[in-house]
Amino acid sequence: MSAGLGGCAILASFALLAGCGAAEEQFDPWGTEDVITGAGGGSASGGWTDPADGSGGSGGGWPSGKLGPPYPIVLAHGFFGFEDFAGAGYVSYFYNLKQTLAEGGEVVYTPSVDPFNSSTYRGAQLLARIEQILAETGHEKVNIIAHSQGGLDARVVAHERPDLVASVVTVATPHLGSKVADIALQLVAYERLQDVLDDLLNAIGAPLYDQIGNETSVFASLDQFSTPGIAEFNAKYTDAPGVFYASFGGRTDRAIGGSDCLALDPAPFVAQFDDGLDPVHPLLSLTETILDGGFGEAIPNDGLVRARDARWGNFWGCLPADHFDEIGQLFGQSPGEGNPWLYVDFYRAVIERLRQEGF
Repeated sequence: MSAGLGGCAILASFALLAGCGAAEEQFDPWGTEDVITGAGGGSASGGWTDPADGSGGSGGGWPSGKLGPPYPIVLAHGFFGFEDFAGAGYVSYFYNLKQTLAEGGEVVYTPSVDPFNSSTYRGAQLLARIEQILAETGHEKVNIIAHSQGGLDARVVAHERPDLVASVVTVATPHLGSKVADIALQLVAYERLQDVLDDLLNAIGAPLYDQIGNETSVFASLDQFSTPGIAEFNAKYTDAPGVFYASFGGRTDRAIGGSDCLALDPAPFVAQFDDGLDPVHPLLSLTETILDGGFGEAIPNDGLVRARDARWGNFWGCLPADHFDEIGQLFGQSPGEGNPWLYVDFYRAVIERLRQEGF
């Protein structure tokens, strides 16, 4: 029973959505003219040129008859994610981000999927919602910007339907798994206890999520985040040629980064925060300690995902933010004393970079 309670404590760190937000200060996003190619070898230009007359296809005139870039933005939420928490109408997973980006002229969607399930299951749901988005907008593709498990969901969509996805940018996604999941599964190894916890989460979540149902299982997610689970996932859902992949990690507990945060093509707007130090949120202090390796190790992580496990495709660096700061939780608060991190402007800058590259 004590092991089960320990597992519950770690699971709570996954489930609680607390954290910090950003001020209104602006900054210059990108200062590069480099042309980026995707992990599958596809060009990042995103444009189509008619071989007969050399005319371009941005914004329309594509062979499919659908609209070309700029493509709509899809924000894909992570574990325990939602679009409208308990129907409140104002508390969203990416706190206040959809509205802020829309005010700047972006077409942004925040589809919700099952909060507790494998990315195979969630990815199928996300794909169905993206098909609806494209039918509504008339565009040929979308850009997916995903946080945490949402990045694995996005990779499923890109693998299954690369014709619908221009780019996948992930933030603190456990592409190589999570040590926290391994420990949680060991602590809660008793199958009957897993069933009880699943039933409890269903009971708690039912009033909060339209998607909640009999298929929901927090352990389906944890199994996938585990070392053997993620190895199986990565073998099955390989990167799709023609889709551009990029990623960011996070660093907290005042870590400066180190080799795990080094990037061959660092994002200039992230590099300007290299001196920023993030105080870890109290809700993540236990899992951060587990992940940083203990005394003398200081492995950079955001409290739930190590930076080395978040690297995928073009790695663009580490954000001075914990797993909650990355999405503006709790309710847009400051990320902590002395930390200049601005989450809203970060997402603005990511989109600006995608636009510059023709997406």
